[in-house]
Formats: sequence, C-alpha cells, structure tokens
Amino acid sequence: MKGMLKLGVVLALYATAACVGLAFVYSATSETIALRAEKDLQDALKELFPEADGFKEITGSIASPDPGIKFETEYAAQKSNTVIGAALEASGASYGGPIKILAGVGTDGKITKVKILEHSDTPGLGANAASPAYYVDKPNNLTFYGQFAGKSVKEPFEVKNDVMVITASTITSRAVATAVKAAGDAASGWLAAQTGGAR
Repeated sequence: MKGMLKLGVVLALYATAACVGLAFVYSATSETIALRAEKDLQDALKELFPEADGFKEITGSIASPDPGIKFETEYAAQKSNTVIGAALEASGASYGGPIKILAGVGTDGKITKVKILEHSDTPGLGANAASPAYYVDKPNNLTFYGQFAGKSVKEPFEVKNDVMVITASTITSRAVATAVKAAGDAASGWLAAQTGGAR
C-alpha cells in the first residue's frame, strides 16, 4: 500500500511538472502564434484587395442569408478612408467537416478573389479546392477557387452550371460555391447600404 501511495505521488509530481512545462511553452509561443495568424490574415486580405490601404473589422455587421453558412469575421476594405469592398470569412459543412473560405466583394457587386483558409476534405479529391496546382480549366490556368474572381454576385453559383466542379468532389465544390454565394449576396447588400446604391 505504501509503495502504491509513493508511486501515485511520483506520478502526480511528474504530471504537475509536465503541466507547468506546457504552460511555460504556451506562454512563450502564444504571442508569436497570434502575431503570425494576424499577419497571415492581413496578407490574405491584401490578396483580395491589393489596392486597399487598410482593413476595418466590422464583424457582426453582416448577416448570413444562408442558415448553413456562418460568417466568422468581416472586414471593410478601405482606400483613402473610402470603402471599396468587403471581405468575409465564411464557413459551412463540407465532405470531411467544416470548410472555411475568405471571399472579397467589390462595390461593383463582383467577387474580387476567394481563398480557402481551412478544410478537412480528402487529399487528392476535395482538398484540390485549395490547391494552386489543380486546374478546372487547364488551358487557361484556372484553379477551382480562381474561377470565382470576377463573378457577379447575381450569378447562381451552381455546380455544373456556372461553377466548374472538382473531379469526383461535387460535395466540396458545392460547399465552397454555397459559401461564396452567401458571402457575395450579404457583402453586396451591406456595401449598397454604405454607398447608398442598389445591387
């Protein structure tokens, strides 16, 4: 009994030491991780709006028109203090779990660009949604996510209609198209309200 008690105490001490060590590692790296994540986000926003000189977070200002799509963060792209577009981080269900995209919408009612931020879909199939080496239109070097740039938010965004599908990955293709459509419709409406125009 004494031996068991001693072993329990030793194990508890090791567990405590491990927890304290992990806490120190997390404390030392959490700020670096947060700074890196912020830089990655700013770089992604700049890809969507290269001409913008700033991005203002407006999370909570834009409601999703689709109950299956959640907006996580929202940003107004600005140039010389004028809103030139909106960028929305949108997530929805896909084949392997949630898929998260970042979509930019200009004041002209067109998608500026789409980035796939996170996904859990099958490598070589649904994962091709985010691959810069997978082309839905090889002669024109058009990637799956690249096909959305320049599309009007008024288009249907229907797979096998106006959206080219990833081979053997209809579910992933539809998940991305649905998220982009929701982001496009919502951002366009918000932008129209800001500029006093109609979309």
